[in-house]
Amino acid sequence: MKKLFFAAIIAVGMASCYTLEYSVGSGAKSGQEVRGKNHYLIDGLIRVGGKTPTDLAGGATDYNVKITHTFIDGLLMGITSALYTPTTVIVTK
Repeated sequence: MKKLFFAAIIAVGMASCYTLEYSVGSGAKSGQEVRGKNHYLIDGLIRVGGKTPTDLAGGATDYNVKITHTFIDGLLMGITSALYTPTTVIVTK
């Protein structure tokens, strides 16, 4: 019974992992990556800071954006019981 319980907890915890990717303009040209963090509270309900993809693009008009939870983001979310939920933003110019 314990194994089933822990498997269910892990499955529910992993269900919130996501990656969002999109292109702006014609997409990346040079392959230069810029990374930033977004900071959220209460499982992502309240944004408390971070960088927008436009900020990270630095004036570029063509770039790709990837917003994801890294392992460290998930670890921090797990340690704080989802009170603090960071995401990683990767902009490729």
